[in-house]
Amino acid sequence: MATAHTGVVTPASTLVRVTRPRLRQLLAEVADRVRSPARLLLVGDSALVAAGLQEWTDRLVYATDADEPAELAPSILEIAAREGVVVQHESPADVLPLPEGFEGRARKLEGAAPSAALEVVGFDPVSVAVRLVARGDEPDYQTVLAFLRHGWVTMSDLERALAEVLPRFSEDRIQQDPAEFRRKFKGLQQMWRALCAPAASRVP
Repeated sequence: MATAHTGVVTPASTLVRVTRPRLRQLLAEVADRVRSPARLLLVGDSALVAAGLQEWTDRLVYATDADEPAELAPSILEIAAREGVVVQHESPADVLPLPEGFEGRARKLEGAAPSAALEVVGFDPVSVAVRLVARGDEPDYQTVLAFLRHGWVTMSDLERALAEVLPRFSEDRIQQDPAEFRRKFKGLQQMWRALCAPAASRVP
C-alpha cells in the first residue's frame, strides 16, 4: 500500500522539462543506488510521460510503498536536484479515501523500468483521476481527459468510484463538501462529452 506524504515540492530556479528519455535516465541512476528491490509509483502526468503518451511534464510526481528502501526517496531527490527536475512526493491517499481495489489497478508502464531492481508502475489511474477532479485545476482536468482518451479509465469507472468514495469524504480531509466535488465532476463530464461529440456537431 502506498504511504501518505505531505506533497513537498523541491524548488527549481528554471523549468526543466521531464521528458521520457530524461525520466528514464533519472530512474536508471536511482536504480543503481537501490540496494534492495523497490517499487516506484508514478502519478498523473508523470505516468503518461513514462508510457510515451505525453511528451513532457513540468515535474516528477511519485509515491512509494510503505516498505520502501531507506535510500530510495533521498536518491530521487538528490539526482533530480542535480538535474534541475522538480520533484513532488505525493499519493492520492494523502488527501482522499481511495476506491476499493486501487492496489490491483496499478498500471504497468512498458519500457519505464530501467532495471529489475526498481519496478516502475503508474498509480491506479482511477484513484488519481478522483484526486485530480477534487483539486479541479485546469491542468488536472486535462490529465484526466488524457486518461480517458488513452483508455486508462472510463467514465463508468469514475462514476463507480464516485459513488463509493463520496460518502467517505470529510471536509477536514478533502477540504470540500460532496456537492462541490459533484459540481467539478459534472464539469469533467461536459468536457468529455464535448471531446467525444462528432466534429460536425461542434460546428456553429
